Amino acid sequence: MAMASSRNGTTRGSMRPISGANSSNLRSSSFKSRIPSSAPAPRRNSSASLGGSSAADNGVPGRVRVAVRLRPRNADESVADADFADCVELQPELKRLKLRKNNWDTETYEFDEVLTEAASQKRVYQVVAKPVVESVLEGYNGTVMAYGQTGTGKTFTLGRLGDEDTAARGIMVRSMEDIIAGTSLDTDSVFVSYLQLYMETIQDLLDPTNDNIAIVEDPKTGDVSLPGATHVEIRNQQNFLELLQLGETHRVAANTKLNTESSRSHAILMVHVKRSVVENEDSVSNEMENSSHFVRPSRPLVRRSKLVLVDLAGSERVHKSGSEGHMLEEAKSINLSLSALGKCINAIAENSPHVPLRDSKLTRLLRDSFGGTARTSLIVTIGPSPRHRGETTSTILFGQRAMKIENMLKIKEEFDYKSLSKKLEVQLDKVIAENERQLKAFDDDVERINRQAQNRISEVEKNFAEALEKEKLKCQMEYMESVKKLEEKLISNQRNHENGKRNGEVNGVVTASELTRLKESLENEMKLRKAAEDEMNKVKSQSTLKTRSGEGEDAGISRLQKLLEDEALQKKKLEEEVTILRSQLVQLTFEADQMRRCLDRGALGNSYSGTDSLPSRHSQARESVNGQKAPFATLCEQVGLQKILQLLESDDANIRIHAVKVVANLAAEEANQEKIVAAGGLTSLLMLLRSYEDETVRRVAAGAIANLAMNEVSQQLIVDQGGISLLSLTAADAEDPQTLRMVAGAIANLCGNDKLQARLWSDGGIKALLGMVRCGHPDVLAQVARGIANFAKCESRATTQGYEGVKSGRSLLIEDGALPWIVQHANDEAAPIRRHIELALCHLAQHEVNAKEMISGGALWELVRISKECSREDIRSLAHRTLSSSPVFRSEIRRLGIDF
Repeated sequence: MAMASSRNGTTRGSMRPISGANSSNLRSSSFKSRIPSSAPAPRRNSSASLGGSSAADNGVPGRVRVAVRLRPRNADESVADADFADCVELQPELKRLKLRKNNWDTETYEFDEVLTEAASQKRVYQVVAKPVVESVLEGYNGTVMAYGQTGTGKTFTLGRLGDEDTAARGIMVRSMEDIIAGTSLDTDSVFVSYLQLYMETIQDLLDPTNDNIAIVEDPKTGDVSLPGATHVEIRNQQNFLELLQLGETHRVAANTKLNTESSRSHAILMVHVKRSVVENEDSVSNEMENSSHFVRPSRPLVRRSKLVLVDLAGSERVHKSGSEGHMLEEAKSINLSLSALGKCINAIAENSPHVPLRDSKLTRLLRDSFGGTARTSLIVTIGPSPRHRGETTSTILFGQRAMKIENMLKIKEEFDYKSLSKKLEVQLDKVIAENERQLKAFDDDVERINRQAQNRISEVEKNFAEALEKEKLKCQMEYMESVKKLEEKLISNQRNHENGKRNGEVNGVVTASELTRLKESLENEMKLRKAAEDEMNKVKSQSTLKTRSGEGEDAGISRLQKLLEDEALQKKKLEEEVTILRSQLVQLTFEADQMRRCLDRGALGNSYSGTDSLPSRHSQARESVNGQKAPFATLCEQVGLQKILQLLESDDANIRIHAVKVVANLAAEEANQEKIVAAGGLTSLLMLLRSYEDETVRRVAAGAIANLAMNEVSQQLIVDQGGISLLSLTAADAEDPQTLRMVAGAIANLCGNDKLQARLWSDGGIKALLGMVRCGHPDVLAQVARGIANFAKCESRATTQGYEGVKSGRSLLIEDGALPWIVQHANDEAAPIRRHIELALCHLAQHEVNAKEMISGGALWELVRISKECSREDIRSLAHRTLSSSPVFRSEIRRLGIDF
């Protein structure tokens, strides 16, 4: 239970010495160490902490946990103090410690854990260090420190290797075992530095030649680092044990009266842990004939944390330790650094405005451990001997003061854009290679089909030639037979003619005329026969082509055309997927560059927040890295604007979403707006807003329209194509604050055009703007306030300059019921909302016909307040000038007796 409670910085028991309610059972005790009941809870001062960091940036509170451990009597104490009782009495079940001042007076203290002389090393680790190690694996910084008089067991508790007895392993060895078990050799890394602070000089225990390491502080974050220290990667526990043994051989120690191996330096083990974690993956599958599957890579995170294990040198009194000569100088240096640490802890515990951080290098190294962002556990070690009651008292009071400090824990993680970009590049290479393979297969199929078609055509031509030759021979045979019959008939007729000559002249004349007629008939028949043969050959050739060659060839060509169409469709889909992958890569590169620039400026914020969101996005889109073109402009040149706009009509929802995101980012740059409008991009965006109910498509499309609405020509086109009505319908249907913010931003930009006032009001733009206040989101309200201010400013300008077509009479904003909301938010806590509402009130008041409505609606009081209290001088002056120039307002101010 103690271990679980320590994870969130709370304890099972009280954090203060026991209260007076128990004094009846301890009448002989003196409670000088009690904290009064009115004392504040454990605290940290953000401006005066060792960490020096703010407590506001999503931190988790975690108090410094303190445990006390009692060392058993050694041989010398058993002999020297045989007649005396121990100076301390432990009550571990109550987590209390009683310090005997004399035989009749005691002082009682409470700690997070009280460990007796029988407590095992394993229990000490689980109670003191294991929660800190678990926090380090989760991404937080952590510190475990041992403090106490020399010879009370600090090094035994922290740095014992346990070569002969594994149960005697200290916190350092056990912490590394858990860290190695909780990390992966493939994706994570663990680096170790082992240092000692000796005589105010930082020395490298792993490289003794490196004996003067400088401390480097980040001027922005205040983080402390030691770039000159040796960093060794740990792959297994044996490697770590060898490094610890090497470091211990180089650590300075000496023989004193209090300890035969007294540490003369502060040992500091720094463990740097880098872990890679992955967010939930989202896979997108596109079903095609080849069943290709594309996975949208997850967003990898890198968590960097640091575990600092500090074995402080023991505090000592010279007359007890017997130090002299060089050992005396060492003792002075140790006591000075421990005194500086105690002063800093006192200053933080007492909420002092100044913390003396730079009095010692020890306090500079531990600035994140007390009052900073690290989870800290402190174990104070004491001895039982009454001869050292003063040192024991000092150690206990040090732990009590440390318990008052509360750190603000912060996880340290960042997006691993390099890994994600590499994954995207690998996936893009795979898609390109697969596309090349499919194109090669497509070309091979086309060549094979061409060869088959050529072979079939050759075969059909051969068969046609053979059939034609057979038909020609048949016609020739028929012709020969007909000629033979005619010749036989001619011979027969000649014979009859010769016989007729004998019968008389008249019959001869008749026979001769009949012969002439027969010859003419024969010639005519031969001509007709030849013409019939030619016609028959022509018909047969056409018939053959249609019946034989036509059927096979048409079927082959039809199949070929179908294959070509299928391959073209598949190629088009692959090109769309490659385009989307490129757009993802460019968009992530753009986000990475933008995040890097924000980190360099020290200001991470929303890229689209508040009333200045649209201009800020424009300025960000116009920025370039190292003088190069913006990523989306490069994408537009590589893919083509027309190709990107065509993807807005894709049947694949994911392709459509990515395409509209690319168009929105392109529209954020002023140089691209006219090109997008000229290419029909505005019409396509309005169609998306009209046709699709997908919240993502509508949000991004509205954002793109808002960007285009910064251009005056685009504003007129949006109105002419019914954009105000579409935006009003979207505002009525949408519930997502981001979508409403985009729609409100678009309408607010249109409100700044003097020529569109009447059309904007008649198409319901003002009512839609006022309807979005139902959301209550500060960003949405800021855009609504900006639109009202723009509209009121245009109305005021039109009234004073007398524009044609502008409706006279009271303001259209007042007619649509905007005045109550304006008055309600005139003194809003959010500065952007308040600034725009104050401007709107000033502009409305400039039109005399609005004065009575504003007085009855309570706007007069807000105008008086603005003229006196507004932080901006120009608005304050405008309000004062407006009230002074209006007879109606002046009369009402005199009537109410307002001091103006």
